[in-house]
Amino acid sequence: MDALLQLAADPAVWAALITLVIMEVVLGIDNLVFISILSNKLPAEQRQKARRIGISLALIMRIALLFSITWIVGLTAPVFNLGITGPVGEHGEPSFETMFSWRDLILIAGGLFLLWKATKEIHHSVDPAPTGDVLDTKNVVISNFGSAIFQIILLDLVFSVDSILTAVGMTDHLPVMIIAVIAAVTVMMLAADPLANFINDNPTVVMLALGFLLMIGAVLIADGFGVHVPKGYIYAAMAFAGLVEGLNMASRNAARKKAAKQADAADSAQAH
Repeated sequence: MDALLQLAADPAVWAALITLVIMEVVLGIDNLVFISILSNKLPAEQRQKARRIGISLALIMRIALLFSITWIVGLTAPVFNLGITGPVGEHGEPSFETMFSWRDLILIAGGLFLLWKATKEIHHSVDPAPTGDVLDTKNVVISNFGSAIFQIILLDLVFSVDSILTAVGMTDHLPVMIIAVIAAVTVMMLAADPLANFINDNPTVVMLALGFLLMIGAVLIADGFGVHVPKGYIYAAMAFAGLVEGLNMASRNAARKKAAKQADAADSAQAH
């Protein structure tokens, strides 16, 4: 108890907590987009339940990993070396790593899964099944509720490992990490339904979100090979694309309103 009080009285701890909460929320965006898209493939009555279970499992997984910090840190130790000499960068360092840790392998596997999943979703959106709307046909991509939860768990694991390693790199205090993770997952829980409904109600946003997943998958694979892309670039690109799509949506809404007013005016003229 005294140790917790000492932590609470330390301004540096508060600064680390605030910074870590922001980082965890930002890192959780990727996970939330995937959960939103995947849950929207289920029947309407199962979607919220899938999102709640997926985000709750993400919280449980991250807290469990926090209590296994020694094991988590050990995931960064090399496990094998391909022995390949890659191209050399301008400062004499190899442009990609040939030694791989378990973290690298998890990121590569997760990135490949995201690429496969997003590509499959894009294929079904571009060439949909003849039975109807791709978002309302539960058998188009996933067969049942259990399959959706299983896929969410797989990506939860990948994003959880990345999230916890980020937390470990920013602070040594376990209570600070736990509070930051809980705060970030709480934000995800609150944002899950509005984001999923927004994606579901706007088909063009679905394609944009799938494009984000492709980009995130490629970044995870690159990170696994030691090519570190600054996260700021990724989220700046996502924000810019979101802004452009927002302008397109506003333009379409304005055009619809204008067309509706012209139709009303024409009807009024015919009535007189």
